[in-house]
Amino acid sequence: MNTNPSSSPVSITSGLISPVDVARLLAGNPASARLLDVRTPGEYSTAHVAGSYNVPVDVLAEHAAEISGLDMPVVLICQSGQRAARADAVLRASGLRQLRVLDGGMRAWLDAGLPVNRGAQRISLERQVRIVAGSLSAAGAIFALLVSPWFAAIPAFVGSGLVFAGVTDTCAMGLLLARLPYNRASACDVAAIVEALRTGRTSVSAPAAAERPNVSCRV
Repeated sequence: MNTNPSSSPVSITSGLISPVDVARLLAGNPASARLLDVRTPGEYSTAHVAGSYNVPVDVLAEHAAEISGLDMPVVLICQSGQRAARADAVLRASGLRQLRVLDGGMRAWLDAGLPVNRGAQRISLERQVRIVAGSLSAAGAIFALLVSPWFAAIPAFVGSGLVFAGVTDTCAMGLLLARLPYNRASACDVAAIVEALRTGRTSVSAPAAAERPNVSCRV
């Protein structure tokens, strides 16, 4: 199989797109699509595709109308593909149609050995959810055995929440964890990033940075 990013043109319509095809697309014409990373700012700062714009999925709906004005394809990126699929639904509802989801997310991109911009290492949101859910379940079970059977309600609640998350493809715990300072430490002004996404700028201009002191991101 030929995985040379520049070997042949790639078209974007809808559905999934492989990391190799995205790399090939960017190698052929970097301006032919926008890359929209919908992970938390903390995850984005750990490793992201060069040229991608970070608008977390939990605030995406607030800016969907602005983004829907794009007249070019958009590739949605998250850690594994699930949050990008939710972002796809939000943006399609706002009228944007030229959308693709990076198949397998950043995990697949890294597995393919494709280049990334790296920063300080952080635990991904999916792993944080598993750690917190597992810790609550284990603690509830231990306390139920040693202190009171009423503590069994904790793992029962967590388990029910995980079932609900699987059925509805939503995760309340993930949304809550995404708002923690740990996941927001590297956050940029989202409005400025959305503006850059729409115009294709690769950095926030000096006037914009002066108006928004917490803007320091480059894509």
